[in-house]
Amino acid sequence: MTITVTQLHRYPVKSMGGHAMDQVSLTAKGIPGDRSWALKDEERGGIKGGKRFPGLLAMQAHFAAEPTEETVSPEVRITLSDGQSVSTSDPDINAILSTQVNAPVSIWPLLPADQLDHYRRPEMEPGTDPEAYFREVFARTPDEPLPDLSVFPEELFIYESSPGTYFDAFPILLMSQASLDYFQAAMREQGESSQFDTRRFRPNILVQTPESGFPENSWVGRRGKLGGAVVKIETVCPRCVMTTHGFDDLPKDPKIMRHLVKENDGNLGVYLSIEQPGPVSIGDSLVWMD
Repeated sequence: MTITVTQLHRYPVKSMGGHAMDQVSLTAKGIPGDRSWALKDEERGGIKGGKRFPGLLAMQAHFAAEPTEETVSPEVRITLSDGQSVSTSDPDINAILSTQVNAPVSIWPLLPADQLDHYRRPEMEPGTDPEAYFREVFARTPDEPLPDLSVFPEELFIYESSPGTYFDAFPILLMSQASLDYFQAAMREQGESSQFDTRRFRPNILVQTPESGFPENSWVGRRGKLGGAVVKIETVCPRCVMTTHGFDDLPKDPKIMRHLVKENDGNLGVYLSIEQPGPVSIGDSLVWMD
């Protein structure tokens, strides 16, 4: 069985559109520059992305210069939904972004991992029903099960992301084309027009495999050589409300989540950790080591 890398993506700002790459370096902290900036909610607190501010998905981000070990969060040029171009170095960037998302926000580079207050998850507002909160985050109806969050590091219940990063959980998200094709075919069979477009799901790595269905589900726990790196498949990725938001030419579509839940328990793709850093290029293979 050959598993081949067909797409590589990096997202300079959390929840904004990113860009394709022909080659990336995988490090213990993921792809250099990936999610190296993020927005902080100045009203409710915490680092937030598209779940809280859907308008971010319609913005595109590109680096003015490549990240380095010394500058992990270099200047980013942001193209807003109206075509306006701004920069993280602009003195009024926070005001501009606040206007765009209709809430007071500020944009931040990665801070050192010991700056714990920066990454800390704000407490739920008094009177908040935790189950209702998670149903809203994961776009689950009352009759649908919530994802099993016990598989994620406990620190993610204290911090919005692992301190020193802006990832939701693990540094790399990998998806198979087979999973996307399965969902798209299921929608067509039911006469629905929902688009299982890669842009909705924001993978770092897309792979082609001869298996159909959801092949990556069976890879959890395995170790493999991916290009010049060694990776471990940590867990499946439970999807959230972000996948249903409309942006660019993609409409808002709650049916996306209904099909994800029905066909694959709301999951799509798998999270990886990096055991041995190395380069990965389009056309490289994932070769199992166990």
